[in-house]
Amino acid sequence: MSDDVAMLLRRAGFGPTASELTAARKAGYAATVSRLTAPAGPDRGAAASPMPDLGRDPFDDLPNPTTEQRAAAEATRREHTDAIVRWWLDRLTVADHQANEKLTFFWHGHWATSIRKVGSPQFMLAQQRKIRSSPTIGVMARKLVSDPALVYWLDGQLNTKDAPNENLARELMELFLLGIGNYTEQDVKEAGRALTGWRTDLGVPETAIFFPDSHDAGPKTILGATAKFDAHTLVDFLAKQPACARFIASRLWFRYGSSSEPIVSSTEQRMRAAFPVGMRMLRALFEDEEFRSGRYRLVKQPVEWLVGAMRQLEIRPARFPDETLHRVVAGLTGLGQVPFAPQSVGGWPSGTAWLNSAAAQVRLGLADLLAGLAGIDRMTAEQLANILAIDTWTNRTYLALKQAKNPRQLLTLGLVSPEYLVI
Repeated sequence: MSDDVAMLLRRAGFGPTASELTAARKAGYAATVSRLTAPAGPDRGAAASPMPDLGRDPFDDLPNPTTEQRAAAEATRREHTDAIVRWWLDRLTVADHQANEKLTFFWHGHWATSIRKVGSPQFMLAQQRKIRSSPTIGVMARKLVSDPALVYWLDGQLNTKDAPNENLARELMELFLLGIGNYTEQDVKEAGRALTGWRTDLGVPETAIFFPDSHDAGPKTILGATAKFDAHTLVDFLAKQPACARFIASRLWFRYGSSSEPIVSSTEQRMRAAFPVGMRMLRALFEDEEFRSGRYRLVKQPVEWLVGAMRQLEIRPARFPDETLHRVVAGLTGLGQVPFAPQSVGGWPSGTAWLNSAAAQVRLGLADLLAGLAGIDRMTAEQLANILAIDTWTNRTYLALKQAKNPRQLLTLGLVSPEYLVI
C-alpha cells in the first residue's frame, strides 16, 4: 500500500511540514484522522493571524459619488482586497487545524462568490464568517441564502414578486444543494418566487435586508411539496432532500478523492450517513478504503500548492511587502485561482486543467520567487525531499535536480516537479 499517512496529510490540509509528517507516521493513520477531524484545543496558529477589521465599505453613504470620491473609494477597496487576500493566505499557512482550513476553502469554492463582481471586501469577509460558524450544511445554507455577497453575486437583489429573477434559485439547486437531474425547470421558477424580497446594503454586510412588500408570499410547489416557501424554509427543505446528502458527498469526493473518477456507492453511503456535518463526512471519507488505497491521484490546486510550499519553507504572507504580495497574487491570477475570486459560480476547475503549458511558466516564476524568499544557502536533493515531505524522487526528476547550479534553482525545480504537484 502507498504511504497513506502522507497522502492523508496532503489532501486533508495544505501540505505537511517534515515534522508534522514524522509525528503523523509515528501516531498512525487512525490517530491522525482523529486529530485532523476533531482537533483538541484552540488553533494557536490561526489565532496569530486574526481576521482584519476593515471598517465600513468606502462606498457606504456615497449614493452619487463624484469622480474624485469614486477614485478614492475604489483605491480603498483595492487596499481592503489586498488585506483580506493577505490575511487568508497567511491563516492557511500558519493554522494548526489544517483540515478545518482546507474544508473552509472547499466551501468557498462550493458557494463560489467572487469579489470581482461583489466589489465589497466587507461583504466577502462577512460571508467567510458565516461559513466558519456553520456547524452543519443546513445551517450554512440558511445563513448564506440571505448573505449579501451571495445575493448580490447571483442578482438576488433584483428578484421581486413583480420581476422574478431565477439566478440564485437555479444555482441553489444545481450547484449548491441538489445537483443536476434532481429538480425541474418548474421547481426553479417556484424557488425563485420563494427568494423574492431581499436587497443588499453596503452598511449592513452581515445580512441582506428583507422587504416583505417585494416578496411573493403565495404558495409554491417545489419538488412535489406545496407551501408558502420563503428563502429560509426553502433551503431548510432542500437540505433535507436525499439528493442533497448524495450531492455533497460527491463534491467532497471530487476535491479530496478524485476529480476524474466518480465516487463509488459504498463510499457515498458511508459519507451520506455522516451528513449534514461536513467534517464528519470528511472523516468517513478518510476512513474509507477507496480513499486510503491511493489508487486515485489529484493535482494540487494553485492555492494548495502555494500554501503548502509556504508552510514547508516557513514563509509568512503577513510579512510580505506590498510588492511581494502583488507578485504572489499576480502569479495566482496567472494560474487561475485567487482567494475570494472564483472564476465563475461553478467555482474552480480541477485535475489536469492546472497543468497546461501557460500555467507551467507562471508556476516556475512563482516557485523561483518562493525559493528566493526562503533564502536557503545549502541544500541537497535529499534534504529538499525532506523539506517538501516527498517520499522519493523519480530517476528523471533526480537527474534534473542534480543539474541545479545553486540551492535556489534546486528548490525551484523541486516545487514544480511532478512529485510535488500530484498527490
